Amino acid sequence: MEMDQVYSEAGSSRLGKVEIAPEVIQIIAGLAAIQVEGVAGTSGGVVSDITQFLGRKKPKQGIKVELEEEVKIFVSLILHYGYPIPDVGREVQEQVKTAVETMTGLSVSAVTVRVVEVRLKGEERAAGEQEAASQRLK
Repeated sequence: MEMDQVYSEAGSSRLGKVEIAPEVIQIIAGLAAIQVEGVAGTSGGVVSDITQFLGRKKPKQGIKVELEEEVKIFVSLILHYGYPIPDVGREVQEQVKTAVETMTGLSVSAVTVRVVEVRLKGEERAAGEQEAASQRLK
């Protein structure tokens, strides 16, 4: 299923339909997830992780949306060290579900959270500074 070709109908009226692109749901879910205390970011692979290290966060990376009869959201997270993973995971599930349902009017049937990495606070900054320094040397 090509994500950019599938839209979810959020409502209709005599004027027509309101359709929501999956990318919009990804952005809403990503922004909700990264606002939870203990979340360092979302992870969408090596290239997007480098982008995130450099401070260019993309709120839809690491977020997958399945639109069928129900909306299912999959979130890949990077957490800060020291936070209880089950508690942060549950809070992300709740925040993502609430944000998407409130903003879109769609019903979210599942939010699956996958923790892919744990980082010490300051690691993002250190990695970004190293990358910036290596770019200046070139």
